[in-house]
Amino acid sequence: MSSQRYDLIVENARIVYRDLVIDGKIAVRNGKIAALLRVDELVEADQTIDAEGRYVLPGLIDSHVHFRTPGYEHKENWYSASKAAVAGGITTVLDMPNTNPYTDSVERLRQKSALVSGQSFVDYGFHIGVAPGKSSVLEALNRGEAASIKLFLTGHRTAKHIIDDDAELDYIFRLAATKSIPLTLHAEDDVVLRLFRQISDEPSNLSQYEAAYPRSGAIVAVARILRLIRKHDTSVHVLHVSSSEEADLLDAAAEAGYPVTYETTAHQLWFDHASALTQGTRAKLSPAIREPRDRTRLWESIKRGTLASVGSDHAPHSKAEKDFDFNDAPPGLPGVQELLSVLLTGLKKYVPSLTREERLLTVAKLLASGPATRFGFDHLKGSIEAGLDADFVILDDEKKWTVSEEHILSGSGWSPYEGIELEGQVLVTIVRGQVVYNRGQFGEEVGEPLVLQKEVTKSFQHTAGSPYYVLA
Repeated sequence: MSSQRYDLIVENARIVYRDLVIDGKIAVRNGKIAALLRVDELVEADQTIDAEGRYVLPGLIDSHVHFRTPGYEHKENWYSASKAAVAGGITTVLDMPNTNPYTDSVERLRQKSALVSGQSFVDYGFHIGVAPGKSSVLEALNRGEAASIKLFLTGHRTAKHIIDDDAELDYIFRLAATKSIPLTLHAEDDVVLRLFRQISDEPSNLSQYEAAYPRSGAIVAVARILRLIRKHDTSVHVLHVSSSEEADLLDAAAEAGYPVTYETTAHQLWFDHASALTQGTRAKLSPAIREPRDRTRLWESIKRGTLASVGSDHAPHSKAEKDFDFNDAPPGLPGVQELLSVLLTGLKKYVPSLTREERLLTVAKLLASGPATRFGFDHLKGSIEAGLDADFVILDDEKKWTVSEEHILSGSGWSPYEGIELEGQVLVTIVRGQVVYNRGQFGEEVGEPLVLQKEVTKSFQHTAGSPYYVLA
């Protein structure tokens, strides 16, 4: 028996480790992974969790959430959103800036962090926003103070700060490149979308919506972004890619050496325009759900390994708001709790060539190592390795369950996946060695702010050059 004593041992585990699955134990001390041990290695610990031969993944990371704090707590609050997150295996989130007040300065980043403190089950970081005409405040921003600078190239009811001026965009791209801070972009061209709205009536139902907010807005925006990347060598991550043409452009640019990566969302991978119609206003989104060929192309990006991450874009509104007339209903839906299960179920359905373990390794890349590397905290999280934070998920990967109201933990009280059978159920979620979720029971709100890398690391330089390194 080893003379060392640990705080926690996770035993009988099938550990999803780098590019393989290994049987063994995970030893934890002081919130960090102390060692990976053999199955037969005898050790002592204050607490032991028996994984019962289940797969253990690194704690999952949702790099695209809107937890609505501060200012929109009638839609969702941080406590309920983070509770939903850990029930879905998410241990770290990066929150978007479109709150009230808008998170568009270093001081407001600090204020938001103080508000969240003590009410979060997950660790957390923030993207910083930019208000039109006020981009000079970014001069005070240093690498490591925000996960990225978030730009909205078009907007909607809860995203009103549109950056569309050519000179201002050029300034922001240049500044971000100089400071080695990545940009994240909602990439739909506002001029293009307004043009379509000028020549047609506002859609009165979901069947008309995609045509009024077409893919051409996204395609034009991506082309515009690529020109600015080429000019300034700015590291850019494009959010919620929805069309095959965007994916084609971004893959070509990355292969040519542009410092660009991209994500898609669980709902873009799950729904298409026809299947979303039954959802009505609940599937009103920005960008819109598109056609089957687009969904197929996004799954192809996963097969190729060119997608850096999948986000939930958890953007809840109350049931009452989503029940408004179509024109008045705000775009957005919840999804942080279902993200893992939707991705696992979709991989089995749309990428049937993958083995069971290959599906789990793909999940770990898209929801752990990929976002951790992309946003500069892979020195802390993203994989199960000695020295990193002891964030784990024990998963029954083949457990089938049907989403119903009784499962929903989001404060919004609804899910677009209600009535849908998914595969993969989280059993236990651990954040820095502390059990925050165990088969329906919750621990304490132990979440802390992320410490992002301040120096420009080798991983950032490689990520900026190509997404293929992220998923290697």
